[in-house]
Amino acid sequence: MRSKGWAYWCDWRTALSGLFPANTGSRADDPRNKLPALYLEVVETLKQHFVVDFVVFENVLGMKDKKHTATYQALLDGLSALDFTVTEKVLCALDFGVPQNRRRIILSAMRNGNGYSAVNPINRKGPRTVREAIEHLDEPVFFHRKLDQLTIPIHPNHWTMQPKSAKFNNPDLVNKNGRSFRRLIWDEPSRTIAFGHREIHVHPRENRRLSIFEAMILQGFPESFVLEGNLSEQVQQVSNAVPPPLAKSVADAVKQSLAGK
Repeated sequence: MRSKGWAYWCDWRTALSGLFPANTGSRADDPRNKLPALYLEVVETLKQHFVVDFVVFENVLGMKDKKHTATYQALLDGLSALDFTVTEKVLCALDFGVPQNRRRIILSAMRNGNGYSAVNPINRKGPRTVREAIEHLDEPVFFHRKLDQLTIPIHPNHWTMQPKSAKFNNPDLVNKNGRSFRRLIWDEPSRTIAFGHREIHVHPRENRRLSIFEAMILQGFPESFVLEGNLSEQVQQVSNAVPPPLAKSVADAVKQSLAGK
């Protein structure tokens, strides 16, 4: 049985962590580099049962590094061989209403022979600095074992861990090279908001990390959205997410393409 209009959006950032620029141990022969071929197999299998009208991939810029050229080109060639026309774009979240310098590769593959137009996401307006996004918020609650998220003022995710490291009180250590203790700047966009294990940037003014809620806002989540899970799980959900306003712009562009506009 074939059903028209099946679509496949794949975010393989976590699975392909070996391709990350931040992963300094990344190698061209990393076995995880075989995963794009696996995803092509998934799409091919779907096509045996459904009419797959489009596929969207999102990943970090590191997938285009010289050492990964063959892997990346095989992905593009594979999508073409599966009868898709691929639009490749490098998009920055800052251009889509998200106050964050987060640049990612977006591959939009549309099924051939149906008059689908190119996928061209339209920029969106929104806050462009950390100050615009989060300065208005009151201080978060610090975590303790009996903390009930439902009792946290402002938002259930407006909490953070106790700043135990001495680095929080030493500006010379906070802003050294590296990622673990980087303080955001009020009147600039945020860096990529979170990464690794519990790694969220330091608040622009306070000697603490951002709260989960502050990180969510800087990632473009609606303020009504609530994340579940422990700290590590919530950090992972924030960091692995495609910024929602960017995702919506891409989805809208795919919709326009399907309509031939």
